[in-house]
Amino acid sequence: MKRWMSTLAAIGLVVSAVGLAGPAAAGGGRPGTAELNRWAADTWRSLDAMTDEQTGLPSDNITGDLQTPGAYTSPTNIGGYLWSTVTARDLGIISDDEASSRLSTTLDTLANLERNEASGMFYNWYSPTTGEKLTTWPDSGDPVHPFLSTVDNGWLAAALRIVREAEPELASEADALYDSMDFAAFFDPEGAAGLPAGTNRGGFWDAAPPDCSVEAPMYNGSGETAYYTCHHYDTTVSESRIATYLGIANGQIPATALYGTHRTMPPGCDWAWQEQLPQGEVRTYDGVEVWEGTYSYDGMSFVPSWGGSMFESLMPDLLVPETKWGPRSWKLNHPITVAVQKQHGLEEAGYGYWGFSPASDPFGGYAEYGVDVAGMRSDGYTSDAEKTDVDIDRPGCATGTNPAPEFGDGVVTPHAAFLALPYDRKGALKNLEGIEDELGAYGPGGFYDAVAVHSGTIADRYLSLDQSMIMAAIGNELTKDTLKAYFVDREMEQRLRPAMTQQVFGSSWGAGGGHKG
Repeated sequence: MKRWMSTLAAIGLVVSAVGLAGPAAAGGGRPGTAELNRWAADTWRSLDAMTDEQTGLPSDNITGDLQTPGAYTSPTNIGGYLWSTVTARDLGIISDDEASSRLSTTLDTLANLERNEASGMFYNWYSPTTGEKLTTWPDSGDPVHPFLSTVDNGWLAAALRIVREAEPELASEADALYDSMDFAAFFDPEGAAGLPAGTNRGGFWDAAPPDCSVEAPMYNGSGETAYYTCHHYDTTVSESRIATYLGIANGQIPATALYGTHRTMPPGCDWAWQEQLPQGEVRTYDGVEVWEGTYSYDGMSFVPSWGGSMFESLMPDLLVPETKWGPRSWKLNHPITVAVQKQHGLEEAGYGYWGFSPASDPFGGYAEYGVDVAGMRSDGYTSDAEKTDVDIDRPGCATGTNPAPEFGDGVVTPHAAFLALPYDRKGALKNLEGIEDELGAYGPGGFYDAVAVHSGTIADRYLSLDQSMIMAAIGNELTKDTLKAYFVDREMEQRLRPAMTQQVFGSSWGAGGGHKG
């Protein structure tokens, strides 16, 4: 038997580390609490199965029967496993001792992984069984050009913040790793074209890749040469904002970085390639002018993500108290984003289910799912297997080629519905119950990664990233945002909260029932 074999805690167990009640009491007995606890225990089973006992590194994915884990992992996978371990402990799924042992093993391995010395950042792909940096793909043998990803390092660093607070005996190890990671290495002070402040690049290589790159002295002043991505993370509603938050919290990049990204692309026909022509106004923050644009859907106005997916919008909200610190921005935008996804799935597309986010493709491989008209990308993430592209009119600029499409075999992704829990618990639970009971997209490790609703085709595998989002969402729902409490400290709040608080998005519920787009 594995040393780490998880066992469900006894009913009513008190988790002394954080003073939380066990599975029977977590969540206060509200409707759906028992289901959430069951789903969390099963989801943890998949994360347990995909994690190497010796290294403490999770694989990127595992087959639906929990027998065959993938042969690679990333900083995001590792970070998600760390906060999932903390959550499993806090929900009473595993004991304090088991959690501590697991966390310690992973931190020990992280301390010995090969990294980029000038930034302290981790490469994007390692072997989960040996910890070796990958230079060839295990499945195909194709070359891997080792890359330092901004957002992936952000999720690992975020998890280290959680570990140091949740497991004080490991704080020094977690801090040593966290303090060595310099997010200034990703931050281009010149910013992206047409934006008023600096912003992050997507990452860099420490040797020239065969594809597009920008050779430059590393932005953190180390004197080393980096080969940066040709793109910046230049949209506000993106999962990449976790790295911006951390850079600001650490004092490594200025708080004005929050204003160096697009809410929408600018108005006017020069930008008519974007999905909608936005409405909005220019506002000034700390001397920086920002175009506060919005898209619309069914009378609602909101700041869109690039692809119209749930994880772009809501994954950072799992750890950062965005609605509390952004009362005139995120507090409005998040629930409207959920409402748009729900309205699309239930009404506009008529799937009967909702929740659209990048995930495994039920028909093989991986695909990006979202609400196309709610994302900036003109050929955006689609919500069905047929990849039905919505193209609406941009009055005065372009006539839409497919303004009122017929949608096909919609693909829903359970992790997206879990992300909606803080904003529509009742609706999310009903949706997930249907995905489990009616669509049958549930296995020994919890919800399978995706399901096509009309054909019933299931992507019967589990992705580490998506499972860790589910664990975080359930944990927060049942423990009143404990992960956020671990993540935030006074220094972060002092540096980050004022800049977030002054932001004013143009998001509005409107009258409802209006024209979509």
